[in-house]
Amino acid sequence: MTEKRLPLRPYPLGAHCEEGGIRFSFVSEKEKCGIVLYERETGKRLRRIPFSKEEKIGDIYCKFLEGLDGDSISYQFYEEDRIAADPYARGFLSDHAYGRARQESGLRAVLLKTDFEWEGDKRPGLAYEDCVCSCIHVRGFTRHPSSGVSCGGTFLGVTEKLPYLKESGFTTIELQPCYEFIELSAEPSYETSAERLEAKKEQAFLPRKEASAAGPRLNYWGYKKGFYYAPKAGYAASKNPCVEFKNMVKAFHKNNMEIVMQFYFPKDAEGMDISEILRFWVLEYHVDGFHLMGENLPVNQIAKDPALSDTKLWYYAFDADEIYRGRTREKQKNLAVYQDDYMYIMRRFLKGDENMLESVIHQMRCNPRRMGRIHYITNYYGFTLADMVSYDRKHNEANGEGNRDGSNYNCSWNCGEEGSTRRKKVKELRLKQMKNAICLLLFSQSVPLLFMGDEFGNSQKGNNNPYCQDNAVAWLNWNDLEKNRELYDFWRKMTALRKAHPILHPGEELKGMDYLALGYPDLSYHGKSAWKPQLEGYNRHIGIMYCGRYEKLPDSMDDDFFYLAVNMYWEYQKLAMPKLPKGLQWKLVCVTAGEDQMKDEGEETHRRIPPRSIAVFQSISVEAAGKQVV
Repeated sequence: MTEKRLPLRPYPLGAHCEEGGIRFSFVSEKEKCGIVLYERETGKRLRRIPFSKEEKIGDIYCKFLEGLDGDSISYQFYEEDRIAADPYARGFLSDHAYGRARQESGLRAVLLKTDFEWEGDKRPGLAYEDCVCSCIHVRGFTRHPSSGVSCGGTFLGVTEKLPYLKESGFTTIELQPCYEFIELSAEPSYETSAERLEAKKEQAFLPRKEASAAGPRLNYWGYKKGFYYAPKAGYAASKNPCVEFKNMVKAFHKNNMEIVMQFYFPKDAEGMDISEILRFWVLEYHVDGFHLMGENLPVNQIAKDPALSDTKLWYYAFDADEIYRGRTREKQKNLAVYQDDYMYIMRRFLKGDENMLESVIHQMRCNPRRMGRIHYITNYYGFTLADMVSYDRKHNEANGEGNRDGSNYNCSWNCGEEGSTRRKKVKELRLKQMKNAICLLLFSQSVPLLFMGDEFGNSQKGNNNPYCQDNAVAWLNWNDLEKNRELYDFWRKMTALRKAHPILHPGEELKGMDYLALGYPDLSYHGKSAWKPQLEGYNRHIGIMYCGRYEKLPDSMDDDFFYLAVNMYWEYQKLAMPKLPKGLQWKLVCVTAGEDQMKDEGEETHRRIPPRSIAVFQSISVEAAGKQVV
């Protein structure tokens, strides 16, 4: 190996194999800095190679080492006495067990071969109206022994669960941070010595158990500054996380499914070129989209990047006028707004709060022309779906913060008893409420998203902030799938219904008008009298009709009519059944309370909807119905 003076070429940053050797580029304001080389297999330190002033352009040092074999070495950079991991590294050695305390100085980067047989892989490019999303944590999804995969908690484990995800109706999988990050620092990091002293004072007055927990905690979620170019080695079953991640993406694409990655950029990640990072993952890993997280990110600039114009981009808010200014033609929507508004409104409605109807029907209808909206009632933060109907208060004691962490604003209702129960009536009500949530979510326009395991009642035992719980609290218990089979079957039935009928997932927002002169508006609302919704603050019931004549089925026939009869009041409520065109009648598809709870009083124009329940009706021809009574 020899150093060879070549014309300064600082980009791309990091280390990259070139003909005859390896080029290193490192950003530093220090004068004394350089490269530390190691044997890859043994970790033996080989050389410490300083940068010279002649190898600097701006604050970037660059050096070409001729004859260096990228397959046999690992490397770090140094600044004076500090060892620094390469923030632009494409991979790191996976010689640390997940959850073991370590420092950045313990991360040794490696150069990886980029040749991978994609077999003609193409991204599905699903339209937002065709997406049903699941947010999963790579480790938590299959780490529990009940998962039945060959290597739990890994990208391989996710790949092995692909048939389940597809069978469940999911099309798009959102991954919590799965780029490299240090989940447990060897020491707490404090900005100043004063903060360190203050932390020690606080621990002195805590009980012994709580004081020990006040030290460095495992960052199970990964929302911190990371190494954004490398898949997380701790999430790989093999020694090559890059290939394992690519195999996962390729497998999903073969099944017409998508991968969307979360990327969190804190304030101390300033200086990172976010667009470059995203382009890298699109080009190198064929990722389908990104959920960007962090304050004041340059999302409008990112959204205008031509290389990302067909990549899904999710963020809290976009300035559509700025982004689309000067655009000559409309493309398939790739931007989507990701906010909590829908979640809190639906939760309050589900538990029976007043003054919610107008907000609910607005949220269910909202589907902007130029961008999608991600709708969810549960997510990785806050209660799971099962906990939302089982707990009034958070139970985060296991986090070691005296139950002070996590949101107190959960908009939840325990249905009469806190936590687990053996009372049949409480369990029946909780199941009904979870079914209600699924109905509202899947009959809303734009993009429904569910947190992993909510489709079969996964519980975190009331912990609404398990950011440090790498254990059964945060791991998905697959035994619950059989235990809560009724809920899971209901989820599958409703997702299949949504997928089969375009009127339930239109590409554009329904107008609430008969703009095609078809005799019915595309969307209409009803109360005790047809066409007259009662939106007063004290009401908690409404009928919502979707007119299928505005959408076509695959055989070019008109879609069906659907009627969603919603009653979140604690007593039976009567709702009008709008009259259908001649030759059609209403058929009950399902009711969350169970069909035996529907009171048939012999009226075809009205139905009594059970307390805290939703009934779904579908149009059917009188001839096909025969003597069936609605």
